[in-house]
Amino acid sequence: MGSTLQVSAAGTSLTADLALPAHVHGIVLFAHGSGSSRHSPRNRAVATELQRSGLGTVLVDLLTPEEERLDARTGELRFDVNLLATRLIGLTDWIGQDEATAGLGIGLFGASTGAAAALVAAAARPESVQAIVSRGGRPDLAGEFLRLVRQPTLLVVGENDPSVIELNRLAMTLLAGPTRLEIMPGASHLFEEPGTLEKVARLAKEWFLAHLTPTPERHAAAAGG
Repeated sequence: MGSTLQVSAAGTSLTADLALPAHVHGIVLFAHGSGSSRHSPRNRAVATELQRSGLGTVLVDLLTPEEERLDARTGELRFDVNLLATRLIGLTDWIGQDEATAGLGIGLFGASTGAAAALVAAAARPESVQAIVSRGGRPDLAGEFLRLVRQPTLLVVGENDPSVIELNRLAMTLLAGPTRLEIMPGASHLFEEPGTLEKVARLAKEWFLAHLTPTPERHAAAAGG
């Protein structure tokens, strides 16, 4: 089941695409990268794979249309990690409170600068966010919040993206929770090479299925109890 919604997050109305499989095991909120949106073909490809495995997905525009137009001219908002993280926190709270999604284990999937925002949101919501996956991410932009992230975090970086590999290796020394770095052979920053994005989707699916669990109340309701 899929629907497009207007969600209030941090005092701003954001457009989100929500997809919930019939027997949903958890839900993943996507934080897109620099200059991207909920229509990102890369994130949508990953989301489709997650949905096939029984995970719900939320793809959202973290900037309003007016902000998108400003950012297209100046590029200033795509690197405003605090702004993006504040909205992700609001969206995480919405997932936890909405009747359709309350009680589901929440994962965050961040790309590029969106990965930093996802890590900040995870640090702010340790009881809600259960796992994080970063694709070609800039976790360094999360700064001191890295030391507060205790959730299992998977960092996926392309082999041909050496500067970002080093930034992710540094982040691993700061993250407080279980962390794994996957360097994708033959992949560049955007994972445009044949087969690489499919591998990212598979890794993300396996990570979220391993770490997302519903609350006891949600589990009992799903079981008919």
